[in-house]
Amino acid sequence: MRVLVVEDEPYLAEAIRDGLRLEAIAADVAHDGGTALELVTTTAYDAVVLDRDIPGVHGDDVARRLAAEHAGVRILMLTAAGGLTDKVAGFELGADDYLTKPFAMRELVVRLRALARRPAAASPPVLELGPVRLDPFRREVYRDGRYIALTRKQFAVIEVLMNARGGVVSAEKLLERAWDENADPFTNAVRITISTLRKSLGDPWLIHTVPGAGYRFGERPEGERP
Repeated sequence: MRVLVVEDEPYLAEAIRDGLRLEAIAADVAHDGGTALELVTTTAYDAVVLDRDIPGVHGDDVARRLAAEHAGVRILMLTAAGGLTDKVAGFELGADDYLTKPFAMRELVVRLRALARRPAAASPPVLELGPVRLDPFRREVYRDGRYIALTRKQFAVIEVLMNARGGVVSAEKLLERAWDENADPFTNAVRITISTLRKSLGDPWLIHTVPGAGYRFGERPEGERP
């Protein structure tokens, strides 16, 4: 999944971003409300971690705009205002979840994973496709019951492919969903990660190249090359 962290305190924003990346969650950062709204219009985020008290466009107004114009983006408010009235107001503004500071990074990750299961086309808590079982909460992948050790980026890529349920995912879409805003659009990182992921999953290969289109996960139809 891909997340936008909207936090004006640079150290905390970077700490959240780095913590999410350790959990195979691609994360970008915005330090003010205006930048956050610009990024959401150009990038398909699954969720926004939103501090209410931010410069520029206030966090409350950001939440209203997101709820009205980007219904598919989940909002997790992360703020020091932890009173009941504050929480109620946050949900009324359009928040899907509310977490108060200070917080445990693990709880933030779990809450984001839970929100990711509630888009228009909800994803199940555990993905199972063919012989592969992927648990996003535990960040574990099994093939025929055998645990597969994957890097964070490999995990992020296979999660995107499995969520496509056999559909073709372009290299550009993989780069958008599994990397962050600093990724070079001309990089060969996707191809390299796909290659190493295939080897990690073992034979027969489950990730197949669709010439001119991208990659798909599952059994290989006749005419497709691996």
